[in-house]
Amino acid sequence: MKYTPEEPIAAIATALAPGALGIVRCSGKNCIELLSKIFSRPKALLEAQGNTIVYGWILAMHNDECKMTKLDEVLVSVFRGPKSFTGEDMVEISCHGGVHVVQAVFNLLLKSGFRRAEKGEFTFRAYINGKTDLTKAEAVREIIDSKTDESQSRAAGRLAGNLYETIDGVKKHIVDTLAAIEVEIEYPEDEETIADSFDASELEKAKASLTELRDSWKSEKIYQDGARVVLCGRTNAGKSSLFNALLKEDRAIVSDIEGTTRDFIESWIDFDGIPARLFDTAGLRETSDAIEAVGVERTRDLSDEADLILYLVDSKNGINDEDKAFIREHTLKSAKKIPLILVWNKCELTEGNFASLNDADIPQVRISAKKGMGLGDLSEAVRKSLSVAEKSERNSTGLGSERQKVAVEKALESVSHALALTEDYALDAVVQDLEDALDFLGEITGDVTPEDVLDSIFSHFCVGK
Repeated sequence: MKYTPEEPIAAIATALAPGALGIVRCSGKNCIELLSKIFSRPKALLEAQGNTIVYGWILAMHNDECKMTKLDEVLVSVFRGPKSFTGEDMVEISCHGGVHVVQAVFNLLLKSGFRRAEKGEFTFRAYINGKTDLTKAEAVREIIDSKTDESQSRAAGRLAGNLYETIDGVKKHIVDTLAAIEVEIEYPEDEETIADSFDASELEKAKASLTELRDSWKSEKIYQDGARVVLCGRTNAGKSSLFNALLKEDRAIVSDIEGTTRDFIESWIDFDGIPARLFDTAGLRETSDAIEAVGVERTRDLSDEADLILYLVDSKNGINDEDKAFIREHTLKSAKKIPLILVWNKCELTEGNFASLNDADIPQVRISAKKGMGLGDLSEAVRKSLSVAEKSERNSTGLGSERQKVAVEKALESVSHALALTEDYALDAVVQDLEDALDFLGEITGDVTPEDVLDSIFSHFCVGK
């Protein structure tokens, strides 16, 4: 994907659906002048200061009468570079939100000298004009794609700059070490080696920060992509009741008749800030019903690919050999060792058979899906089983993309290698490792970034952002 800096661009920045308002966004050289030619108050627009709003009408040429006619009554927000999102002159046209009206304004701009913006081109221009770095640019897309308040808050922290500041701090530790090494190389009192002069304290700090960043990705990925949580158990264990209770709506059919659920259904859910795709599945049992048997097989397939299994047991009936076999298959014998929570359901009853597994260290929760009891305890158990970090403030730092994680791993490897060098190596050998680490960290923020990486990042944005 090729971007042309400064060329005037336009895009519809709001969803194309009926609404009160629609916004068409423009940026680039002479964009204000171009818009003034189809605006009812051209002088007011041309003389407008940055961060001001001008009222008027968008004018269109009427083909039959060869004169300008009013298209829509609008407010034009004016932003003068460099004090704008892109760093260029910008205007945002707030028009009425009818689909036809918004498209008509946009099409008129294309006929008036503007080019249709590419995906992510506004944010790309902000990046190349020094208005943002790549960590903040990627955080913009994260916020748009966020599924829960917590995932949005974590992305907002990166947009506010907490990841950039952490990376910058790591780079400072490395640069300070490089500076000390350069002094030793340029002004040696005698032949210095690492054992004689190398102070590793700054690099140890860099390594600790990079290790913490690397380890953050497991949690951050779940907050971004969501976890696959599968409800499993025998028929009539209460899976569909729990599915409805967690969603707070009647999505799944609940019946005392065994085998009611014959196929899985799914829905997005918020587990106390953790986004998850929750699957309600067919009950596990041997059956001669061909359709139900397919559902049982699909349950097993889903459980094999789950990030977490919630295995329900009717507390009145207790756990049996079939339950134990399934649990051991997925926790003890499975190469993936899928996390599993044993959920004792129907605990509104005064008595229950809560015999546990003696050879498996499995978290257990007691609930009543029917009464809504214990759901908070279940959410907490889900968080712990997925090894997800506790809710955090925006100033806590975590990685925001797979690309960032790979670069951090490479930087960590370079720093660790530098620390591992012995007195048999001269200081020059450490310098190369540390310079490599700085390059990898530069890829994260965009100081050193190949063109194909930029293309991959911004091509995943929506048009108009």
